[in-house]
Amino acid sequence: MNKKLTSIAIIPARYASTRFPAKALALLAGKPIVQHVYERVTASGLFSRVLIATDHQAIIDAVLAFGGQAVMTSAHHQSGSDRIAEAAQAYPEAQLILNVQGDEPFIDTASLSDLISAFADPQVQMASLMTPILEPDMLNNPNIVKVVTDSLSNALYFSRSAIPCNRDKDITCTYYRHIGVYAYRPKTLFRFVALPPSKLEQTEKLEQLRALEAGIPIRMIVTDYQGIGIDTPEDLALVSGVRC
Repeated sequence: MNKKLTSIAIIPARYASTRFPAKALALLAGKPIVQHVYERVTASGLFSRVLIATDHQAIIDAVLAFGGQAVMTSAHHQSGSDRIAEAAQAYPEAQLILNVQGDEPFIDTASLSDLISAFADPQVQMASLMTPILEPDMLNNPNIVKVVTDSLSNALYFSRSAIPCNRDKDITCTYYRHIGVYAYRPKTLFRFVALPPSKLEQTEKLEQLRALEAGIPIRMIVTDYQGIGIDTPEDLALVSGVRC
């Protein structure tokens, strides 16, 4: 871990969701999902501050009830990145900002630490996580985002399609799944959210492509963490038996 950087973690938690309204407040093992995320990030001991950025008083109230810190942000943000950027403006001392999605209740300390450590390289402006795809069914699932990288482990492209195309069915080809946890230097975060949506972003519906199209490199860190996100009530039912 690079202890020279003052790092803060911001957890975006939007109340409205087409597939799962009030998802952040849904109970998992007797606690709101967002509480699991907050407690795991806090327990890592990696951050000078951990806070939840939301757009709804019910989430503020729930966070305060379990002793967490929360901040109200605009209800008009189009993405979690926009939401954390608004919240981050109140903390100019931050040298590194992590965006940990509010539906990642199983996020682990090792992955967060490795993500922070990437910034020991002064060339790194933005970083994220990826993990090998072990289940063939994931390759053609458009909800599983795939990523390919260059020799420096910077992302070349993200896609909902299987990339690279394994034309000759080479069994040594390894596919990677993107885990949507991001870290930014503050200037990069603010530059990123100020950019208009890009063509590839709008085509794939993947926000991170905006960064690549603008020439912002994204350093990808390999992790064993599987990124068990919760997008629907059915996802919640599936993970309810997993120990938090």
